[in-house]
Amino acid sequence: MHSALAGVYLLTPDAASFGFNNVLKVVGHALNAGVRAVQYRDKGADPASRLDRAQQLVALTHRAAALLIVNDSVEVAAASGADGVHLGRDDGDLSIARRRLPNRMLGVSCYDQLEAARAAIAAGADAIAFGSMFASSTKPAAVRAPLTLLSQARSSWPHQRIVAIGGINRGNIAAVARAGAHAAAVLDAVFGANNPALAARELVQGFNEGRHEHDEQRSPV
Repeated sequence: MHSALAGVYLLTPDAASFGFNNVLKVVGHALNAGVRAVQYRDKGADPASRLDRAQQLVALTHRAAALLIVNDSVEVAAASGADGVHLGRDDGDLSIARRRLPNRMLGVSCYDQLEAARAAIAAGADAIAFGSMFASSTKPAAVRAPLTLLSQARSSWPHQRIVAIGGINRGNIAAVARAGAHAAAVLDAVFGANNPALAARELVQGFNEGRHEHDEQRSPV
């Protein structure tokens, strides 16, 4: 299943600041534009609201044959029917999450650290995320990760999905795909755009261009 995590990976903003109806609307535009993976992030919401919103997003994404991943809550991921969970450094024990969600995707933030990725994979991670690849308005103090890390990770772990995150936009998304990322996580590039539908289409196009160049580079002459 985790092989479906590919291309533009849309992260949602907190509903308290953006409005959940607006989140649903933008996610719908993105799915229509070709996005096939969404991560629900809503740290400020109470547990009941998070579960209800996750269930709504599961229904929306699954109608488009797309994935819905829940950020930082194994409980919400399990109860909502989501396709998996993504955990950061302080979001709990990975081996416990793997046991709780044996057949769903387990994604892990590895920042700029290959050793963190190695430990996450040993604990059962399917997807490993590196970043911030570029300067990020969402997390301006985040440590930066070089593009070469994506190439190294893809060569080292061919059975895991490699995700790039942090400051990714239309101008640089091809670079992360070219470097070997299976997926590129974005938030402001879509939710902060004047025309989210157009922004999502352009991001999908840019990622596909970079992926094509990556595949051409790897093809034997």
